[in-house]
Amino acid sequence: MKAIVFYEQGEIDKLVYQDHPDPEIDVDEILVKVGACAVNRLDLNARSYRPEIQVFPHILGSDIAGEVIEIGLKVNTVDIGDRVVLSPNIPCEKCRDCLSGAENLCDYQQLLGFQTHGGYAELVKAPAQNAIGISERLSYPNAAALPIAYLTAWHMLVTRAEIKSDDDILILATGSGVGSAGLQIAKLHGARVFAASSTNEKLDRAKKTGADFAINYKETDFMEAVLELTEGRGVDVVFEHVGAATWDQSIASLAKNGRLVTCGATTGNIGEINIRKMYQKQITLLGSALGTITELRAIVDLVDQGKLTPIIDSVLPLADAYRSHQIMEKRENFGKICLIP
Repeated sequence: MKAIVFYEQGEIDKLVYQDHPDPEIDVDEILVKVGACAVNRLDLNARSYRPEIQVFPHILGSDIAGEVIEIGLKVNTVDIGDRVVLSPNIPCEKCRDCLSGAENLCDYQQLLGFQTHGGYAELVKAPAQNAIGISERLSYPNAAALPIAYLTAWHMLVTRAEIKSDDDILILATGSGVGSAGLQIAKLHGARVFAASSTNEKLDRAKKTGADFAINYKETDFMEAVLELTEGRGVDVVFEHVGAATWDQSIASLAKNGRLVTCGATTGNIGEINIRKMYQKQITLLGSALGTITELRAIVDLVDQGKLTPIIDSVLPLADAYRSHQIMEKRENFGKICLIP
């Protein structure tokens, strides 16, 4: 098969398009002909420096949709010819978290394309339990856009922050995959959305997607803009995934009883907090990581019903994976970038 591989970590030029041995499945696995694989910032980090990448050459790609072309001897939940999207998390299925249905908390979990080979290839293998059937109405790029970005955003807003229809929600870096997913999910639940992004072009797209207010954080302090737009009250929820660079402003943007939910720290892991202000305003800080396969099934159903529409920035040939990393590094995308073998 053809695949994008890298033999050592480093810059984009480490990505190589070449022949690679076809995966060999185990008795409880399936082989999928990749229809589309979406690109995540995690891919850039894995290519660059993440220590979890230990076996080389490595194939990236956690967001995968395609057709099942082979099944293991013990597989009875998936058939050859099924159209599927793959849940990216491979849990141990034995620990307390897995047995309680919270497999995204599993200490032994692996991620497709991270600890294993992924979807930057013509073929990929995965546990049969990770396969979720999709209808003909859902294209492979739209399906591939869902696992990391939409699942993460759903778990953040619906499960952790428990958003309500009368909430005001600030979404940072709205043009990113998880940010654009968060915007859609917030609007689906009837919330009022304050979209913050770095360019007016991205903010125009955010408004077309449903954002009620648009804030260019390159031109203005987004915290001051939020307080002005809410007449000093602040927002009920801050959707945070930028990290150290925005942490203080994010907390200051919260109303009394506000909730900050975060899934990442792109600009740094360490942020400070004024403890007095936190307890006086009764602020809640929530961490969030990925989500469960049950949540992903719910998201797939909503997309199939037309209640959510994945936002796709661009679709590129697999051989041009380097270009997808360039776009994402420069933060030029609004929504997901997908690769097609």
